[in-house]
Amino acid sequence: MATLDSSTEKQGPAARYSFTARALHWLVAAFVICMVPLGLYMVSRGAATNFDALTGRLYDLHKIAGFTVLWLIVLRILVRITRGAPPPLATLTPLERVASTAMHHLLYVLLLVVPLLGWAGISAYPALNIFGLFDLPGILPADEPLANTIFSVHGLLAQGLGILALLHIAAALRHRFLKHDGVLRRMWPL
Repeated sequence: MATLDSSTEKQGPAARYSFTARALHWLVAAFVICMVPLGLYMVSRGAATNFDALTGRLYDLHKIAGFTVLWLIVLRILVRITRGAPPPLATLTPLERVASTAMHHLLYVLLLVVPLLGWAGISAYPALNIFGLFDLPGILPADEPLANTIFSVHGLLAQGLGILALLHIAAALRHRFLKHDGVLRRMWPL
C-alpha cells in the first residue's frame, strides 16, 4: 500500500507527521478507545456489585492506564512543540482549518486534564495502590468529598473526550472516503 489516498498521487504526497508523532497518536488513541468504555463499565459494575474484587482490579487497570496516558500525551505535546506539524493541506477550506485546529487543541487539553483529574481524585480519596504492588504518588491530601466532586468532573470530561474522539474519527473518515484529500494519510501509521 504505497498511498492511502489515490488523489495524493495527482497532487503530490502530503507531508506526514513524524514517525514518533504517529506512533504516539495511535498509542494514545488505543488507550482512549479502551479506557472510556472501561471507565463507564467499572463505575456501573461498582454500583451493582458494591465494589467486588474484579471491580477493584478494573479500577487498578484504569488508574495505571490513565497515568500512562498522561505521560504519553505530555511526550506527544513535546514532540509536537519540538518537531512541529506538517502544514495544512491546500484542499482544506477555511472552516475546516479552524475546526481542525480547535478540535486538536481541545483533544490535547482533555487528554491532559482528564488523567490529571483522575490522579487528583485517587489522591484525595485516597486510592493510590495499583494491584497491591505499588502506590502512585499522591498530589492532593485525603478529602473524600473533594474526591467525589473531582471524580464527577473527571467522568463528564472523559465522556466529552470520547465524543470528541468519535468526531475526530468521523472527520478523518470523511477526508478519506468523501474528500480523498490525503489528510488521513498524514497520520496513518504505515
